[in-house]
Amino acid sequence: MAYKTIRLMPTTFQEIPRERPLTPLLDRTDTPDGLRRLGEAELESLADELRLELLYSVGQTGGHFGAGLGVIELTIALHYVFDTPQDRLVWDVGHQAYPHKILTGRRERMHSLRQKDGLAAFPRRSESPYDTFGVGHSSTSISAALGMAIAARLQGSPRKAIAVIGDGALTAGMAFEALNHAPEVNADMLVVLNDNDMSISRNVGGLSNYLAKILSSRTYASMREGSKKVLSRLPGAWEIARRTEEYAKGMLVPGTLFEELGWNYIGPIDGHDLPTLIATLRNMRDLKGPQFLHVVTKKGKGFAPAEVDPIGYHAITKLEPVPAAPRKASGPKYSSVFGQWLCDMAVADERLVGITPAMKEGSDLVAFSERFPERYFDVAIAEQHAVTLAAGLACDGVKPVVAIYSTFLQRGYDQLIHDVAVQGLDVLFAIDRAGLVGEDGPTHAGSFDLSYLRCIPGLVIMAPSDENELRLMLSTGFQHPGPAAVRYPRGTGPNASIEPGLGTVEIGKGVIRRRGKDVAILVFGVQLAEALAVAQRLDASVVDMRFVKPLDEALVREMASQHGLLVTLEENAIMGGAGSAVGEFLAAEGTTVPLLHLGLPDVYVEHAKPAQMLAECGLDEAGIEAAIRARLAKAP
Repeated sequence: MAYKTIRLMPTTFQEIPRERPLTPLLDRTDTPDGLRRLGEAELESLADELRLELLYSVGQTGGHFGAGLGVIELTIALHYVFDTPQDRLVWDVGHQAYPHKILTGRRERMHSLRQKDGLAAFPRRSESPYDTFGVGHSSTSISAALGMAIAARLQGSPRKAIAVIGDGALTAGMAFEALNHAPEVNADMLVVLNDNDMSISRNVGGLSNYLAKILSSRTYASMREGSKKVLSRLPGAWEIARRTEEYAKGMLVPGTLFEELGWNYIGPIDGHDLPTLIATLRNMRDLKGPQFLHVVTKKGKGFAPAEVDPIGYHAITKLEPVPAAPRKASGPKYSSVFGQWLCDMAVADERLVGITPAMKEGSDLVAFSERFPERYFDVAIAEQHAVTLAAGLACDGVKPVVAIYSTFLQRGYDQLIHDVAVQGLDVLFAIDRAGLVGEDGPTHAGSFDLSYLRCIPGLVIMAPSDENELRLMLSTGFQHPGPAAVRYPRGTGPNASIEPGLGTVEIGKGVIRRRGKDVAILVFGVQLAEALAVAQRLDASVVDMRFVKPLDEALVREMASQHGLLVTLEENAIMGGAGSAVGEFLAAEGTTVPLLHLGLPDVYVEHAKPAQMLAECGLDEAGIEAAIRARLAKAP
């Protein structure tokens, strides 16, 4: 007999369960094998339980949950119909994969999500055989699943390949490159478009659900193929029939684009209607060639605040069982300093425009977008386009500011070199989330930007040490007639006093912050406070280098001549970073002085609290002091 429960979903943040809810069905489905032993009539109750469990789990750790709530039914249906992990299920981005984690043997570890030594925020191959592809950045799923489909063909395997991609991720060029390629190789694969925001979703309803079942059925597919064989013998007949079918479908469903690319498009269907989902997926499972299923879902489904405000409830913080202790006063977020500067500079210079690849809230462009809508451009998840768009604007006298995360700028690297730097165009890159970002782990850490930027000729690179320095350097980069980059971290600063104007600093000049002896610490970025504290105990000199490129060579030369040990400090990979620039300069000068480079080691630093990650890398105050004392102890 089917198990049926009637339960009330939380309607407020405070109602999210602090204690694990009763989930008798979910208790029997620790893996997809257990799920597939359930009857179809039990699956809707399972969806209720899984939704409650997700709310409870994320409440324990904090994290993304809006997208996960929206794909509860889709996740159940995919694992119910397909033989995972033998069939390859590839999730795009990964924010939507928390229900997948719960259903694939990791439920009891969800309390460790995004914690040190715990579950990763995104699918990861080393974590579970059900995680077939590691993600974090978006728009990779179709390419990866296509590769898996081709591999299955080469190996003579009947396994399936399924990509689940959101409508936001589908805006990236890479997704369309894969959509264009798959029909060329006639890949047997399925792409599921999880559409929770697209205007083309308005056709969802009983007719489109019914039509999807018909069009995905084996009967329709066999009739279509039989008709093709018959009509292909008559000149022009099959082409007329194909066009007639295409026009008929186009009147009812929005899939003409995908059909023209060579995909068999089905949908849109209601992504919260489990019977329809399961029936359609079963019909499509054994169809040959590229299959495209358009599923419409609602972010935050089942939790009213997230349904109303999917952006605000994209993620939540950990629910505290007791009132948290008051936090110590700290400065504004670096992203907030940038957002305020952008508005101020826009008032001062009408040539300024702001560009973001779908990071309006994260990069704090909300106020700018509201005050200057004609000068604000959100290009969606399209980092390459963002950079070249800025280049085109700069060609004709506009002053673009590209607000982009360090880890996402990696995706536009060719455009940064070829389209901006080679042409010496006047573009400012405001690089947010530089350094270690915490619980999202290595896919989101800005570990490499100083290394990959420093080798580009003609690019000015700045690393501010506090909030006021950030504002000064943004103005400096904006006024500089050529490409410039300012990199700054996630989170808050040391609460430095911020000058209200739009002042600048001299390009390529650092500042001595403390005079000492024997040891000089050259700081590139926000570790200045830690360096000053260590220097006080060691009686060391401290230099705020400010510029990674051009390097303040005179200041480096001066420090080398006056100290027995130079220490470079940066929250970037040691290899090729700012410290390497110091070493290269001294070597070219023929100056011999002991060097100690402190930065990120040659590993991917795993997710944890930012303070834990810094301590692990020896970049907290204790680690910096210990490394310097250890080097001094080895000195002859």
